[in-house]
Amino acid sequence: MLTKRSQALERVAARETPWDLVVIGGGATGVGIAMDAASRGIDVLLLEQSDFGKGTSSRSTKLVHGGVRYLQQGNLTLVRDALHERTRLRKNAPHLVHDMPFLIPCRSRWQRFYYGAGLKVYDLLAGRNSFGRSHGISGPKTAQRLPTLRPAQYRGGVIYHDGQFDDTRLLINMAQTADEHGATLLNYFPVTGLIKDDQNKVAGVQAVDQETGETLEIAARCVVNAAGPFCDDVRRMDEADCQPMLAASQGVHIVLPRSFFPGDTALIVPETSDGRVLFMIPWHDHVVVGTTDTPIENVELEPSAQEQEIQFLLDTTAEFLSEVPRRTDVLSVFVGIRPLVKGDKSARTASLSRDHVIRASDSGLLTITGGKWTTVRKMAEDCVDRVIEQTGVSAGSCQTKQLPIHGATESLPSGPRAYYGADLAELKLLEKEQPAWAEPLHPALPVCPADVVWAVRNEAARTVEDVLARRTRSLFLNSPVAVEIAPAVARLMAGELDRDPAWCDEQVAQFKATAKHFLMHN
Repeated sequence: MLTKRSQALERVAARETPWDLVVIGGGATGVGIAMDAASRGIDVLLLEQSDFGKGTSSRSTKLVHGGVRYLQQGNLTLVRDALHERTRLRKNAPHLVHDMPFLIPCRSRWQRFYYGAGLKVYDLLAGRNSFGRSHGISGPKTAQRLPTLRPAQYRGGVIYHDGQFDDTRLLINMAQTADEHGATLLNYFPVTGLIKDDQNKVAGVQAVDQETGETLEIAARCVVNAAGPFCDDVRRMDEADCQPMLAASQGVHIVLPRSFFPGDTALIVPETSDGRVLFMIPWHDHVVVGTTDTPIENVELEPSAQEQEIQFLLDTTAEFLSEVPRRTDVLSVFVGIRPLVKGDKSARTASLSRDHVIRASDSGLLTITGGKWTTVRKMAEDCVDRVIEQTGVSAGSCQTKQLPIHGATESLPSGPRAYYGADLAELKLLEKEQPAWAEPLHPALPVCPADVVWAVRNEAARTVEDVLARRTRSLFLNSPVAVEIAPAVARLMAGELDRDPAWCDEQVAQFKATAKHFLMHN
């Protein structure tokens, strides 16, 4: 469980010696670093400007994968490493990461040979880390697996296997694992400046508790900038005129009802009109379709989909599905920003490397950026190794290759809330104590009052958005329904957090403002 905010604040206030490590950023990379460092015995504090996973880490395509597209680009090292990390993630978090078959529709024997040969390389790179061997299938078997696939798009197909997961649920469980190993993590605690010593070396951070407005100066032996798309903003706190490291792009996904895409096999379109791979993936009894790749100038905490991106996804989906989804069928739209490391000026963002980069400034600020969800564990290991090298702090060897993530269990629960893993039994005890808390807040989603209470008590949820976007995935799955149940969620949270009706009204208003970015405007 995550330490209560009041206790975490007391821990920070009582600190008389510098922290070994302060991590800026509570996305996958930052939380991964906190987990790795804490499990090695390093004293670590993580500070996040908003909520854990508010940005990129909650807005992925929900895949734990080697990256078939990176195979096309010839980046075999990235693919091999990602395939090995994919296996570790499934072993360490079996309640959240599972195998999924993917089908590439083929219109000719040549296509089946071409994709089949490429995927044999994928199998080869996976080695003992295979989730299942790739193989060709006939037209009738393709129709059996994907009954709503337009017949004109295939005469057969190729099946391969990859991993699927719930990104923010994994992030929250990683934060809990870090906490259980002694890390201190605080959301709604933006870093506003860096503290430097008389040798102009970074010696800590200045940060603000967003809930109270109090400013704290926090000393640290090392500061890691893991702020994702915002890492250049942090670098400018260190060096005002530094050259940007990132070329940001955004990827848009739409969510459709499951009826458009029944079955348990995902679809991959390996080449779309914009040069990207497009996926249609069953997820939490809905279908996620994505993604786009649009270069952007300005990075925002709550990005918006551009009209042409939504239209591109709808048009491409219409090419492949026998029932054409209309705008009114779209239940949610979500946008993630990729922190891609800059290449040469002519490079398209779709072709920029997903490899991670760790860079130390003259003052000792360590910045880590790039990478992808699947390789987060390895990114964190590399970064903590650099911290140890730079500071000389005494620490054990990396533990995360075999470290079970909070919630991991051998006897996996089933049903729509199986993502709780080992915690589901305790959640059900809560529902036994309060039977009314076991009733869904809306028939379209499985979210119950118990989920809300659990999120506040054990998962550091502070706002209605925290619960509906990230502790449960309601906003991502069905944004109109999420807006509808927001007042009930606010009242439940107010009871747990000792807030008044005015707080509830303010929370609902803030949530509605955020939800506008997820709602389809017809």
